[in-house]
Amino acid sequence: MKIAYISTYPPRECGLATFNQNLVNALSINPSYHAEKSFVVAMNESDDINEHAYPKEVKFVIRQQNQQDYIEAAHFINNSDIDTCIIEHEFGIYGGNSGVFLLSLINKLEKPFITILHTVLKEPNFMQQTIIKEIALKSSKIVVMSKKAVLFLTSIYQIPSNSIKLIEHGVPDLEPIVNNEVSKSELFRNRKVLFTFGLISRNKGLETVIKALPSIVAQHPDVLYVILGNTHPGVVKHNGEEYRDSLKALAKDLGVENNIAFVNKFVSESELHQYLTACHLYITPYLNEAQITSGTLSYAIGAGAAVVSTPYWHAEELLAEKRGRLFDFKNDVALASIVNELLSDEDKYHELKTNAFQYGLKLRWPAIGNVYLKTLQDAIDAGEKPKRVTPPIIDVEKMPALNLSHINLLTDDTGIIQHARFGIPNLKEGYCIDDNARALILALMAYEQNKNQSALKLMPIYLSFIQYMHTDDGNFRNFLSFNRNYLDEVGSEDSFGRTIWSLGYLINVAPNNSYREFGRELFSNSVSHFKALKHLRGMANTLIGVAHYLNVHPGDELIVKEANQLANSLKNAYKANKDEDWHWFEDILTYDNAILPLALLHHFEATGNIESYQIAMESIDFLNSFSFENGYLNPVGNAGWMKKHGKNPIYDQQAIETMAMVLLYGKTYDITKDSKYLSLMYTSYEWFLGKNSLHIPLYDFETHGCADGLQFNSVNRNQGAESTLAYFVSHLAVLKAAEAEYETLPPPLFEEDEYVKPKNAK
Repeated sequence: MKIAYISTYPPRECGLATFNQNLVNALSINPSYHAEKSFVVAMNESDDINEHAYPKEVKFVIRQQNQQDYIEAAHFINNSDIDTCIIEHEFGIYGGNSGVFLLSLINKLEKPFITILHTVLKEPNFMQQTIIKEIALKSSKIVVMSKKAVLFLTSIYQIPSNSIKLIEHGVPDLEPIVNNEVSKSELFRNRKVLFTFGLISRNKGLETVIKALPSIVAQHPDVLYVILGNTHPGVVKHNGEEYRDSLKALAKDLGVENNIAFVNKFVSESELHQYLTACHLYITPYLNEAQITSGTLSYAIGAGAAVVSTPYWHAEELLAEKRGRLFDFKNDVALASIVNELLSDEDKYHELKTNAFQYGLKLRWPAIGNVYLKTLQDAIDAGEKPKRVTPPIIDVEKMPALNLSHINLLTDDTGIIQHARFGIPNLKEGYCIDDNARALILALMAYEQNKNQSALKLMPIYLSFIQYMHTDDGNFRNFLSFNRNYLDEVGSEDSFGRTIWSLGYLINVAPNNSYREFGRELFSNSVSHFKALKHLRGMANTLIGVAHYLNVHPGDELIVKEANQLANSLKNAYKANKDEDWHWFEDILTYDNAILPLALLHHFEATGNIESYQIAMESIDFLNSFSFENGYLNPVGNAGWMKKHGKNPIYDQQAIETMAMVLLYGKTYDITKDSKYLSLMYTSYEWFLGKNSLHIPLYDFETHGCADGLQFNSVNRNQGAESTLAYFVSHLAVLKAAEAEYETLPPPLFEEDEYVKPKNAK
């Protein structure tokens, strides 16, 4: 078996690095392992790839904050001879918000892999939970080291139990040393040593042991508390040795400065084993329960040490059945009592050591390595699941159920609130007609899809808002404060166009004549403003609304003339800016770009104008040429936009951009019946669900809102109206396209019961 390991690696001083090296060594002694072809992909904390003198087994180095390195690492692994991968996961070793850059690697990885979670949080934030869920979805198995971690993954992260494998933390395969150099050293000689090791930081609770020392020393004056390890690099960077100095000062104040010693170094595993077998008691005084795995505790048990610990999660499991003793967090009195008891009672002391040593035998790395090899072989044997010969392009079963609860939360009796802080409406920002127009379109689509009664109840709210913003001369205001004061006299051309779009769509698909007549009155009063439009997106949005109107009133010559004039303005702009390599309407791509060719497709559909179709298709091909690198949608980013003959800046990506792409490809499929556009539509929609450059969903499965944008290393967690409406409009457009696809699908080539009509299909 040939394996690639993705983690930190020595000489980097890191617990994960040591674990990874131990795992490599444990697997390498198995006859089925191919050491020469296996290799390590090492995580580097800085941009200097020469920061560490890595050994020969490290074949690739990832700079933590360089996202491209993760993609290149995946290509490197895919092009190698390896059979499978092991990914060690700890949030702090990967780049981006909460280590999100790791998803760029695993989504490109073509080899089966397992992931070892060294931390499982009980209260993860959105990014942390989403990342772990995505890792679990892609991994052949998730490996954890405690029963509590299994419980958290199943109950908090909703990961199926059959996707999880419990493998306890491995320990060195070392026997107690007869001539222990550490026990004979001047530091240990003639002393009863209490021992703690690991990187030093405040959460380790070392002050609890120091506070207990006066009571311990009173009964056992030969006690020495030895703290082995460097201060954590992050602590040194921000606070220097402040914590270590405070511990020394505390010991001096308590009169026990001669009963404490610091050994400031990172020791080898064999040297650590000597310390563990030389000490009398090993103590882990952590300050809270949130420690799902402790390598130091496992090492102590493996060495057969007598252990005293606070009851953090891993300690409760590992020290059960008299393998150790527990005392409450920060309780120095209880700690002193237990230590004095064990140092005075030889029988109880040796019982702990014996129980720990016997349990530690099954944790030794050769045995643990065999379990990992079996888990990896299962991953390889599983291979790829059989694929349907004629699968549908749109997989409705993978789409979230339609849930408008966040839309309802944002909507009051005036209209839909413009912005939100996370998932909570931000009333200070008030309302805008842009969002209420989109909300009306959403409500109409939802009712058209499945007679959604919740959507039907929302329609009059959005309609009345639009009417309230309608001016006497037929124009529309845009912004309204929460206390219903107008904030502008005339809105933007964009907001005008989107309102006309919503009214045209209302006239086309209204659930009753009353709403249709209401919409037509507002629409007709606004026609005089069509000619005054100067901006392309205002024209395009208006043209889409006009085309919807013409679906119901195709013989209205006045509106046909307006449609042609709007389309001509778009086509003239295209001709003025087009050259051999630039097929676009302007010399820059900014926002809501797909609306421009979408409007011309609507014009073609309403009037049959072939030039509108040709220009639309040319510009769509141009848009496609840079929007789907790496197999997912990369809409034009707002960070500088895309200048003529320039590059797509990618970030920040906006939900309305993706919605426009979904609608564009849906309309193109309607007209051409070419399935490639259906595929592009669904791929664009999947951007919301995590098929994007960060592999993080913007749709929030908890709140049923949508994040406001995709940034270079995270998502904008605010869930305002614009982004949430963009998601649901896209969702409903895809469901409608799925119905059309179902009608054209060939019969399934598998058994009849393997092909199920989409649950949302009519």
